[in-house]
Amino acid sequence: MIGALDRGELRVAEPDGDEWRVNAEVQDAILDYFRLQQMEPREVGPFEYHDKIPLKTGYEALGVRVVPPATVRFGAFLSRGVVLMPSYVNIGAWIGPNTMVDTWATVGSGAQIGADVHLAGGVGIGGVLEPAGAQPVIIEDGAFIGSRCIVVEGVRVGREAVLAPNVTLTASVPIIDVTGSEAVEYRGYVPPRSVVVPGTRPKEFPAGTYDLACALIIGRRSESTDLKTSLNAALRDYSI
Repeated sequence: MIGALDRGELRVAEPDGDEWRVNAEVQDAILDYFRLQQMEPREVGPFEYHDKIPLKTGYEALGVRVVPPATVRFGAFLSRGVVLMPSYVNIGAWIGPNTMVDTWATVGSGAQIGADVHLAGGVGIGGVLEPAGAQPVIIEDGAFIGSRCIVVEGVRVGREAVLAPNVTLTASVPIIDVTGSEAVEYRGYVPPRSVVVPGTRPKEFPAGTYDLACALIIGRRSESTDLKTSLNAALRDYSI
């Protein structure tokens, strides 16, 4: 089953209409693979590793560009046209065509990254394998994830959304749409084409009032914006 994951014949999660279907059996297979594999040394050029999981190979045949010292574990799938700057992709991850994984970005176990996505420098995409059936992090087609963003705990970022630098999204962080006359709050989901920036909101505690982190949806990408728009261009539309 891990070989099928590596070839892209199986996925930890798959689109099912407008929703996603999680393959719990695949998640269990990855965990079993970890338990069964033995630690052993591996040499790659001048580098030596000591690990249970072999590294992915065959990038030329896949049509993938991999810049040293980018690392991908066996069991992750890379579509044609993917570019990996020095970065890390863990087992069970699936990355769609023509996606850029920029310098020091990490893609965690089972994460699903769509086509034409840009994961900017230092982005952290979390891994989710358990409990079985838990949704992994999902970044849908055309999304732009700004530098040093963190997306974990099964958060789903809708197609063509833009996250400004340093946005942190967990299952519990409020994602607040402030574009209308009344705020609309989401948890664990960024609607398609949203432009999202870091924010805070006050919360009362016995010791006083403190600002807690949230994310603010400040607008939508315009229909005239090219799919490969830069983050700066998208944010300029909203004077950010």
